[in-house]
Amino acid sequence: MTNTIAAVARQPGAPFAIETLSVDEPRDGEVLVRIAGVGLCHTDLIFRDQFAPYPLPAVLGHEGSGTIAAIGGGVSGLAVGDRVVLGFSSCGACARCDEGLPSYCAQFPPLNYAGMRLDDGSTALSNGDEAVASHFFGQSSFAGHAIVRARNVVKVDDAAAALELLGPLGCGFQTGAGGVMRSMACPAGSSIVVLGGGPVGLAAVMGAAIQRCARIILVEPVAARRDLAIELGATDTIDPADGDVTAAIRAILPGGVDFAFDTSGRVAVIEAALAALAPRGLIGLVGVPATADATLTVNIAAAITFGQRIIGIMEGDSDPQVFIPELIAHHRAGRFPFDRLIRTYPLAEINEAIAAQARGECVKVVLIP
Repeated sequence: MTNTIAAVARQPGAPFAIETLSVDEPRDGEVLVRIAGVGLCHTDLIFRDQFAPYPLPAVLGHEGSGTIAAIGGGVSGLAVGDRVVLGFSSCGACARCDEGLPSYCAQFPPLNYAGMRLDDGSTALSNGDEAVASHFFGQSSFAGHAIVRARNVVKVDDAAAALELLGPLGCGFQTGAGGVMRSMACPAGSSIVVLGGGPVGLAAVMGAAIQRCARIILVEPVAARRDLAIELGATDTIDPADGDVTAAIRAILPGGVDFAFDTSGRVAVIEAALAALAPRGLIGLVGVPATADATLTVNIAAAITFGQRIIGIMEGDSDPQVFIPELIAHHRAGRFPFDRLIRTYPLAEINEAIAAQARGECVKVVLIP
């Protein structure tokens, strides 16, 4: 049993509590990871606040990176001391996993959202006699240590960027970049509008630059993020406060935009982008809406006439074992400078970090245990 400091979610909407927890030894198919850094993602707050159900008390966090401290039975290809990035859980055996699309795994919800080991209902974390939900996205990395399903672990080489900054590659950054590079596979010379300039949106901008899109437009209300997007490869930016977003996009591209990528989850923004699509245009949706019953209004005749397409995207259609090393290689070559988006905070200051990110003072928070 290992003791570790963790940020514990106890009540919906309440601040995280910093507590000392006990961590199990890794069981078969698991590893113990000493966390070097963990990204703070909007998804963590969605589950803390019970927009999506998760058992409380819980340790959340799903963008961890660190070093392997211990290995359970039946684990091969990993060794104590390996540097790793932690991704989401998948079964590895269903039809979607066999296709290299583990983010659409048939077992994705229970493996990532149950808060326990599925074989016996146990948790890897406790505070005295109190069980604390674990295995969030197969990791629960808002802590100094995490028990992780071995399939989640992506080994990275020593030449990668600072280990504590790599965790967001396991979710937010691979979602943004993967949405453009894998899900929509935007070809060179195409045009794209990215809706929202947070970490996912700016990762999408960088992904579009890697794909050599000819026109990369960011719609974002915060001026500093619009300026950063230009530095990262955007060709144009739009402030939605200036008026009609559809008209602004069509002022840049009168024939419409080939691709749109929404990170906002805002119905009005998505519908504005739909109205700006070119014939055979495609919009990919990753932004979580404010309410579970949010719906879009689609003109069916127009969608048929112009062959327009709408797709939902989970984790950028990424196979983490392949795509995370690919993004690290792009970073090493200067094409994916994700570290420019990051500000670090001590894990103990998680509540202050959440407030700072909500105020727009930083793009991406990484917490250091």
